[in-house]
Amino acid sequence: MKKVCVITGTRAEYGLLKPVVGRIYKSDELELQLVVTGMHLSTEFGLTYKEIENDGYPITNKIEMLLSSDTPVGVTKSMGVALIGFADCFDANKPDIAVILGDRYEMLVAATAAMVAGIPIAHIHGGELTEGGMDEAIRHSITKMSCIHFTTTEEYRRRVIQLGEMPDTVYNVGALGVENVKTVFLLNKEELEKELGFQFTAPTIMVTYHPVTLEKLESEKQFKMLLDAIDVHKDISVIFTKANADMDGRIINKMIDDYVSSNEKRCRAYTSLGQLKYLSTLQFCVAVVGNSSSGIIEVPSFKIPTVNIGDRQRGRMHAESVIDCGYDTKQIESALKKALSSDFRCKAANVKNPYEGENTSYDIVRIISEALCHGIDIKKKFYDLTVNP
Repeated sequence: MKKVCVITGTRAEYGLLKPVVGRIYKSDELELQLVVTGMHLSTEFGLTYKEIENDGYPITNKIEMLLSSDTPVGVTKSMGVALIGFADCFDANKPDIAVILGDRYEMLVAATAAMVAGIPIAHIHGGELTEGGMDEAIRHSITKMSCIHFTTTEEYRRRVIQLGEMPDTVYNVGALGVENVKTVFLLNKEELEKELGFQFTAPTIMVTYHPVTLEKLESEKQFKMLLDAIDVHKDISVIFTKANADMDGRIINKMIDDYVSSNEKRCRAYTSLGQLKYLSTLQFCVAVVGNSSSGIIEVPSFKIPTVNIGDRQRGRMHAESVIDCGYDTKQIESALKKALSSDFRCKAANVKNPYEGENTSYDIVRIISEALCHGIDIKKKFYDLTVNP
């Protein structure tokens, strides 16, 4: 059996990878190696590796890396710690391929260690643009280290090829997050309210806001303007999901806690909802506000508006239900007012999600299995495009 190493560093990322993990685990041809790192192992972020264990999947390795600092120096040192851990992990387990999703710094470390160890990489969600964050450089760097590419749209497939990857190694399979929307059995309202300790008695928005990593020392100012905009709408309830372990993430999380404590009747905050509660909550929200990729990729499938703030997702393809706005309080207020209008909500109810695929997780596992059967050459050729001067 061929050994497939799936790496996950966050609860949200695991939620996306879960159907892939399940198919590999049940396969007669593949052996699952599941490696967890990053926020999964942090008490501050909920020790979410336990959710993986509760799903019945054995964890092969736990790679500690997070330091109690989200400064650039702290993040860089965390990456150094992780690199040592992944080197030992790959040497001990000798996987035939590593599966990596996305563009976080934990995944850059994992990809670097795999590349040096001569382990082929299958990368999910390559070719996308997020011009406001360092994720942009990380994503394209992982693309160049990878041998197999799974993109979420045809436009992103073309961009991966533009980066020099051979077309027959790049597959447009759609987004795993959209597949989850269609296949996960969601909680009903009564079940969800019990789980959250929250009543959906008033119109409710979900807010997820992460630091814009290329805009140093701006997180506090930006998030304060978002809170000021929300404060105008006293008749709306707010569910906050907290920021990731990124630079300035703790600043945002402290501001969320302070705001919720001052608005307990209409606000709740959660370190991490997990896939089931997160998707279930979206059923009963009138809009999503913030700068998370989920607002771009998954939320349109719930037929509700997204207010996408600032530059973190700039360049990413999105449905017509997404409203882009700046950081200024007045701009956010205006965008939120538009999102809550009956005309725009009617428009959102009829959009087509550009990230929808057919059998995303099935295709990913099938293609990986076939590639391992035929053999993967890690000596990659560069595919040149013909360009008119």
